[in-house]
Amino acid sequence: MTPPNRIAFLGPEGTFCEAALLTMPAWQAAEHVAAPSVQAAIDAVRAGEVDQALIPIENSVEGSVSITLDELANGKRLVIIDEVALPVRFTLMGRPGVTLDEVSSVASHPHALAQVRSWVDAHLPDAVVIPSLSTAGAAAALLQSPPPFDAAVAPRLAADRYGLPVLADNIGDTEEATTRFVMVRLPGEIPSPTGADKTTLSLYMKQDEPGALLAILTEFAVRGVNLTRIESRPTRKVLGDYFFSVDIEGHVADARVAEALMGLHRVCLDVRFLGSYPRHDGKQPVLREGVTDSDFAEARGWLDRLKGNRT
Repeated sequence: MTPPNRIAFLGPEGTFCEAALLTMPAWQAAEHVAAPSVQAAIDAVRAGEVDQALIPIENSVEGSVSITLDELANGKRLVIIDEVALPVRFTLMGRPGVTLDEVSSVASHPHALAQVRSWVDAHLPDAVVIPSLSTAGAAAALLQSPPPFDAAVAPRLAADRYGLPVLADNIGDTEEATTRFVMVRLPGEIPSPTGADKTTLSLYMKQDEPGALLAILTEFAVRGVNLTRIESRPTRKVLGDYFFSVDIEGHVADARVAEALMGLHRVCLDVRFLGSYPRHDGKQPVLREGVTDSDFAEARGWLDRLKGNRT
C-alpha cells in the first residue's frame, strides 16, 4: 500500500490512542495529527485532510466504542487496514504543586473513570469526579490558570508530555484492561492475507423476523468461519431496527470467507465490507476438516467435472 503522509489520532497529545500509534512501526514515518474527537478523525479521512486515522473500537472492560461502530457502518465507506491492542495503565497526575492528600476534584474521560472507580473510592473518597472529553484533555487542562480541577486520570504519556507531577501510578481496577484501536482509510488496496487475519462487517437484516439472526450466523457456521465479536446497533431509522457489527477470523481472499460473504449478500439487505487486515495478536484460526482453501478448490473442481459430464 502507498505509505501515508498524514495519520490522525484521537487527541490531544498524550492520549492512549497516541500511545498506541507510537507502538506501530509501520506508521511512524507519517505525520501524526491530533484530532479532537473520533468523529473529527473520521471526518478528516473522508474529506481527504489526512490519509488514515487510528481510532478506538473496543475496550476489554467498558466494551465497544459506539461512535466508531456507528460511523463505520454509516456515511462514506471507510475500511480497516490494521489494528493494535494496547494494555491500559492509568496514572493520576496533579496540577503543579498539589499533593495526593490535597486532591478534592479529579477529571477524566468517562470510560477511564469507570476503570479506576474502586481506586478513587478507596484513596480519594471525598473527591468530586468530573467527566472530560478525553483523558489527555483533562491532563492538559491542569496547566490552565486557574486549573478547573486538582488532578486527572490519564496515560503516563500525558504526564510526560505536559510536565505534570505523578501522584499515583497504575491505578486501574482491572490489571488486564486492554483497548483495541483500528487504522481506517478510504477504500483502496486491501492488505495481503497473512494467515492470521480478521475481517470486519456491518450486516443489515432484510426484515425483523424469527430466525433472521440465525440465517446470518448459519452462513458463517457452515463454512467454518469463527466470529470474534458480534453486537447489535440501532440503524438510526426507527425504534427496534438494528444492524449487526461483526469481526470474523480470516481474510476476504480465503475461500471460506469469500463464500460466506456471498451467502450473506443473498440473505441480508446490505453487507458493508469494512476490511480484511492482520490480527494484532498473530493468532491463526483453527480450521476443521473441509473448510480450507484446498477443500473448496477440490469441491469446485468436482462440480465442474459433473457439469462437464466428466468423471
